[in-house]
Amino acid sequence: EHDLPLFAAAELLPGSNLPPVDASAEPWAELPPMGMGEHVIEDYTSLRLSLKAHPLALLREPLRERRLVTARQLWSIPPGSRVAIAGLVIVRQRPGSAKGVIFATLEDETGFANIIVWPKVFEHYRAIIMRTRLLEARGRLQREGRVIHLVADQLTDLTPELRHLRHTTTDPKTFTATLDQAMSPADEFKRAVRDARDAMPKGRNFQ
Repeated sequence: EHDLPLFAAAELLPGSNLPPVDASAEPWAELPPMGMGEHVIEDYTSLRLSLKAHPLALLREPLRERRLVTARQLWSIPPGSRVAIAGLVIVRQRPGSAKGVIFATLEDETGFANIIVWPKVFEHYRAIIMRTRLLEARGRLQREGRVIHLVADQLTDLTPELRHLRHTTTDPKTFTATLDQAMSPADEFKRAVRDARDAMPKGRNFQ
């Protein structure tokens, strides 16, 4: 083995009292492995997307308990049916020629869903639709040829649910509810995890 040049030179300096470097004396710090949710949060923070998993894939079990369908499932539901869907808000549009109608695009792990919000509904849910990052929309399904959209009459801000992402494991079907369960009690190191609500896209607004 060869000494590192930097430390070897320092020991040769006059009056140097540096002890010999013993790499084996350094304690081994083993950090707890990152869960899939933490990986996704870090990816969205730096890249605005993740190739490992979509956030809603990790939250699908609790969303299913709310009877929320996926964007892909909308194509197998008869027009006129009342349905509910949730997704990250990617785009909000309020064209001047639409007389106050809001068009929004939601993204989940299966694709995109378009929702329409009429002016009266928008005024009632203005704060939710303009600030939410994870939106639940309930209403009637409409289809015209290859165009399908949901006419929403009830909107819910599900952004707080994103906080559960950091507790999910590598298995999307496993949902861990608390940080104590996500890490072993023996772990002395608690990783500083970013807030998933800040990591998710805010959605782009167009007039």
